[in-house]
Amino acid sequence: MKENKNRCWWAPADDPLYTKYHDEEWGVPTHNDRELFEMLVLEGAQAGLSWSTILHKRENYRKAFDNFEVKKVARYDEAKIKALLQDKGIVRNRLKIRSAVKNALVFVKLQKEFGSFDQYMWQYVNHQPIINYWNNPEDVPAETTLSKTISKDLKKRGMSFVGPTIIYAYMQSIGMVNDHLTTCFRHNTL
Repeated sequence: MKENKNRCWWAPADDPLYTKYHDEEWGVPTHNDRELFEMLVLEGAQAGLSWSTILHKRENYRKAFDNFEVKKVARYDEAKIKALLQDKGIVRNRLKIRSAVKNALVFVKLQKEFGSFDQYMWQYVNHQPIINYWNNPEDVPAETTLSKTISKDLKKRGMSFVGPTIIYAYMQSIGMVNDHLTTCFRHNTL
């Protein structure tokens, strides 16, 4: 029996992994620091690549990065970075891998300062998702004033691969904004 659900334009029907991500994860408010760190690393890794590439390497990333246990990643040394650069299961970009380690260090500092990274991120939206009502793909912005503000603060604190576009994609993925199109079955369920 063929499933008849309207989805966002970017969720290809012929890719079950992508469909599952769209249907079950994208735009769902996330408050678990491990998951928030995972998505931060993955969104940074995606820069210049397709999300499909990263999504299909996600399990490899989980293995390579100790299931995104941020305190472990923050302690990675040069030997571990070298090993990651040899790992064919992830994107072997030196800057992106070093960024993940550097960002882990800042992430841990933010946890100490705010009690959790969740508290830090969600304060920007008063702990409530922004619900947008986009009708067309071209209506959805690539970045916003808020993503620029968050990006600027994260960079000031020492993070990299956190530009306004990456941060907006991150905000979408962790549910800080609901950017499912109004025609998508997920829009109203979130």
